[in-house]
Amino acid sequence: MRNFSAALCAAALFITASSAVLADENPTYSGPQSGAETTFVRAIQADLNKRFATAADAQRAGYVRYTFEDDTGAISYANMQWQSSDARHPSQLWYDVNGNLLGADFSVLKSGNDRPHLWGINPGRWYEFDGHVHWVTKDATTGKLTYDLWMPNAKFAAGGGDPAHPTAAELAKMGKVKSASDVVTVFQFPSVWDLIVWVKPNPNGAFAEKNPLVKATGQKAM
Repeated sequence: MRNFSAALCAAALFITASSAVLADENPTYSGPQSGAETTFVRAIQADLNKRFATAADAQRAGYVRYTFEDDTGAISYANMQWQSSDARHPSQLWYDVNGNLLGADFSVLKSGNDRPHLWGINPGRWYEFDGHVHWVTKDATTGKLTYDLWMPNAKFAAGGGDPAHPTAAELAKMGKVKSASDVVTVFQFPSVWDLIVWVKPNPNGAFAEKNPLVKATGQKAM
């Protein structure tokens, strides 16, 4: 879910730098949904519930898990397609610990300071994320996967890596992993404008940070 756990933690750390990551840009609008926004939400609810009802559906379509459950109860999957071409192509999908669809992120590569004007959504609902590198590791002995591993682009570059094309070998050279073979996923999350949308009905509204109908379990696996 736009990785709120990493994002908010990073925001606290990177009011001095950057994160997974809110730069300086929280939404500037949190008012009631307009008619156009409600139409958008209903359309993606119908479409995404049909195509991506479960985490297994997302994985078959090329989405890769990269987080533990965050404090909103969401586990995030990304397809590394950071320019959402339309409302049918979210860059991220999020699921509960049982693999049920909760919501989606739509993203637009950041090229300026103006929030996107798309799909009838109030521009003030978009977040700004700074670029960073994510990776997932797997313990060769136990098979345990570890998520929520990341660093800002600038730090990755300072360590001799290429944020645009990160590799497991670079992570090993930086001492972030014991061996390149431990890395099962590594990718750049570029600087984007990001829109979070609850697909699961939310009494607080589809664009709210949390959904009172979803409770985090604290589980570290799925």
